[in-house]
Parts: sequence; structure tokens; C-alpha cells
Amino acid sequence: MDLHDFGLAPDPEMMRQPAAERRQVLRWLLAGAAGLPLAGCGGADAGGMPASTAASATGACTVIPEETGGAYPADGTNTHGGSIINVLNQSGVVRSDIRASFNGATGVALGLPLTIELQLLNASGGCASLAGYAVYLWHCDRDGLYSLYSAGVTAQNYLRGVQETDGAGRLRFTTIFPGCYAGRMPHVHVEVYPSLDRAAAAANRLKTSQFTFPMATLNEAYGAGGYAASARKLAQISHATDQVFSDGARLQMATVAGNATDGYVATLTVAVNG
Repeated sequence: MDLHDFGLAPDPEMMRQPAAERRQVLRWLLAGAAGLPLAGCGGADAGGMPASTAASATGACTVIPEETGGAYPADGTNTHGGSIINVLNQSGVVRSDIRASFNGATGVALGLPLTIELQLLNASGGCASLAGYAVYLWHCDRDGLYSLYSAGVTAQNYLRGVQETDGAGRLRFTTIFPGCYAGRMPHVHVEVYPSLDRAAAAANRLKTSQFTFPMATLNEAYGAGGYAASARKLAQISHATDQVFSDGARLQMATVAGNATDGYVATLTVAVNG
């Protein structure tokens, strides 16, 4: 197995970690690549196969729901402070590790380690893997703040990045576990593009959606240091009352492995009409 971000250069942040930490990261990545179940196309497995494998085998998968990009997309579709914010055409946005800011900004988002592994499938093409597509992914920090928009982090652009899918339609982001802010369940935003080149402009996006995490995982994660405020806000909301997930989150519920000590790996299959 190639651990170099599916054909990209080795991650410098990972290489600077102590050897023991690098070994732990590699164990998480290998565990994910070895076949952690992927939720999204049909949810439960069929015949003992992970949902993604079963969906591909049967040629039946369901397109992930279209959702709002929210108020903080930084994809050129809105303004903040009178200026259009767009990271999609900035140098450095194509990266797997999104914890640090880029393109001249120097901040780093702190929090519980989280690896996000996505697989794109073509719902209108027999659920075939979508190789060479791209995903722009972003989320809030552990304090519920969005880089470039929220007070205190407007000079940062961390927790935003673009990745291209490999031959199996897969990609991976290294990030932190997102926090919870008032009125919303913890979530991650994604925009799907037909290619890496076309991911430089939001007008080319094929799908905008969000995904979330199981409540048991959220409760466990927010027991870790730095997430006390998120735990208090989480206690006031649920998936059933969330403005995005209240109509059902089966196709947007990540499968999560790991723990609040070592970090988590979240996997999701995202079906779109390719």
C-alpha cells in the first residue's frame, strides 16, 4: 500500500512527528485502508460486505442529499467584511493535512486527531468509483469557530482543503475533531467537483453536502481536553432537531473507529451523479 497520500508528496507535518507518533498515524491509516466500513450508500451492509462494496456489487446507491454550504464556505460564493472570500484558487489549498493554515497564514488548529476517508461513487453509472474527481472539505475548529470568518480566527484559513480521488475514488484528510456550536450538530462540509482543475471555481461543483458523527462518538470525543464548551452545546441539540439532519442522516452519518485518547478515523461513501 502507498502511504504517500495516494500519490502525493509525503506529508511534512507527519514526518516531523516523533517516530512513535508516526507509527500510530500509520496504524490508523492502514486500519482505514484495510476496509473499515463505509457508510452512505445504503447504510447497513449486505451479505457481510461493507456498505460501499455491497452498493458497488449490486449497482444500487443513493445520492447524498444536497445541503447548504452554510455561511462560511470561503469558496467565492459569499462575502465577509465587504470582501469575497475564496480559498479554492489559493496556493497550497490542495493538501491532505488541513490542520495548519496556508498561503502565508501560520496558525494551527488544535484538537483531537481525526482522519476523514471518503469514497466517491457514481450513482448514475452503476455505482462505479469516481477516479480523478475532487472534494473541497471544511469545518469549524474545536471552539466552533470557522477560519476566515469567526472573530479571533479571521487571519487563519486552517481546516480547509482540497483533495483528488485516487483510482478507487478514495481520498483522505488529516484534521481535528470539529467542535459543536449553538444550534447545530457537529458536522463537516463537502463540495464535490468533476476534477481537480475545475475545483478552483465553486460554479463547477456537482454536489454540496454535509456529514455528521454518531452521538456515542460525539459524547466520547467531547470528553477529551479542550471540548468542554462543545459538550455543553451538544447537550442542547440532537440529530432529530438539527436543521440539516432532522429529515434523516442515514446517508450522511460517518462510520467512526478509534477513541478519545488516540484519535478517530471517520469513513463515508458519497454517491453523486457523475
